[in-house]
Amino acid sequence: MTKRHKIGLMLLMAAAGLPTLGTELQNKELNMVHYEDFGAAGDGKTDDIEAIVKAHAHANAHKLPVRAKDGATYYIGGTDRTAVIQTDTDFGSARFILDDTDVENRGSHVFVVRSDHGAVDLEGISSLRKGQENLGIPLPERSMVQVWNSDVRHYIRKGLNVDAGADQTDIILVEPDGSIDPDTPVLWDFEQVTRATARPVNDKPLTITGGHFTTIANRAPSQYTYYSRGFSVQRSNVVVDGLEHHVTGEGETGAPYIGFLHISACNNVRIQNARLSGRKTYTTTGRAGKPVSMGSYGINVNRANNVTFLNCTQVNDIHDRSRWGIMASNYCKNLVYDSCTLSRFDAHKGVYNATIRNATIGHAGINAIGAGTLLIENTTVRAGRLVALRNDYGSTWEGDFIIRNSVFEPTGPVNRVVTLIIGNNDGTHDFGYDCQMPHTVTLDGLKIRDKAQASNPNSPTLFASSLIPSPPDADYPYTVTSKVILKGIETDSGNSLRVSEHADMVKSVQVVK
Repeated sequence: MTKRHKIGLMLLMAAAGLPTLGTELQNKELNMVHYEDFGAAGDGKTDDIEAIVKAHAHANAHKLPVRAKDGATYYIGGTDRTAVIQTDTDFGSARFILDDTDVENRGSHVFVVRSDHGAVDLEGISSLRKGQENLGIPLPERSMVQVWNSDVRHYIRKGLNVDAGADQTDIILVEPDGSIDPDTPVLWDFEQVTRATARPVNDKPLTITGGHFTTIANRAPSQYTYYSRGFSVQRSNVVVDGLEHHVTGEGETGAPYIGFLHISACNNVRIQNARLSGRKTYTTTGRAGKPVSMGSYGINVNRANNVTFLNCTQVNDIHDRSRWGIMASNYCKNLVYDSCTLSRFDAHKGVYNATIRNATIGHAGINAIGAGTLLIENTTVRAGRLVALRNDYGSTWEGDFIIRNSVFEPTGPVNRVVTLIIGNNDGTHDFGYDCQMPHTVTLDGLKIRDKAQASNPNSPTLFASSLIPSPPDADYPYTVTSKVILKGIETDSGNSLRVSEHADMVKSVQVVK
């Protein structure tokens, strides 16, 4: 950096009320920002959130990377402050303590990776059709577009957490000429669009590396008062590499967490080489007036497309049933687990295309509703079932299941009926959309470790006894699978895999071997 550039930077910093070259930054490299430049102690006791916030604000303003100090421990208390990350950040081997025992705003994230482009309202979109190839209007740049129809309700939930559903919505990737990326298609017919927004996609990648984070858990009453207090990615084209998160201090009571890693409103995000924690499960009274376990997450993905978890593992035991399954998602497209060892994959309000490969899935299993293709490949699932079609959202999947070269190790009582795919839809509840089972289910090279259930002649079974065709007079008909393809199925019990216990289901499904 030239002398003229250094003087210019000093003047900018002075005008912003930031430390100048004559103080904290005098002997620092000008191409890197450090928390200590802004007063961070890094001693694990002094609250460093203000210094961290200011360091990132300065880095964002001058487009400089941030580097935490190796060996430092940054304590972050409950002050309602968020550090906004818009430049490459290397947390290195530094440690961060997030103390949630007394917070000012439980809904505030500690770190947010945010674009410098905000969402803008779009005009000129009156309706959309499923599979439509062009938005019908041009955009200034490639963008994530979200549309709503507030007159239509989807995901009208059934069960202990019954609710009135949510506005019909979809999120798509759109080119400047209005063409819709075929990997993020329009999934619904929108008779009208009551609102639409566009969020420009950042083309330049941003990288976050390292960091050891420990949350001291809240001790609030066990109610649905969700805490954020984590790390939120709200920018496209981001790689988070090597982050580690632990949880301590979980006591007799606690409010649930929305997700330490919270990914939303973005495209093309990769979380790799991460070590994450499952949260303790607490119980409260649900909307139906009965006790219900509260979901509390380490990972949450919402309204995001093309998100990959690569070589991610769990700090605690993936088979510990005292901890809630680590992951949840809503309104996403193209979610991938690759080489991960995690307790759960879950799509609440639908996913379009999900891939789980080279993975090990623990006690909470694979839970999904949605569309497209669910691909499970070279994966071991140790849970009560191979896949659960969530019955609280209609047990629906508009597309195909492909399960290839994988292992199912069923848990649960000895001699029970081992069931691969479970769900329930009796045709009496309006979920806001037509419901169906996967069109085609392909099992190719599946090993079922069911030796403990060998004496049960009805085991193993592909579809649960509750997955059956709707009665002819059903108010909301449920369409069942039309074809099952079976290749290379091996069972430790020696029993053959049955399609179903129900004669009507057996008649409805074409089996190809």
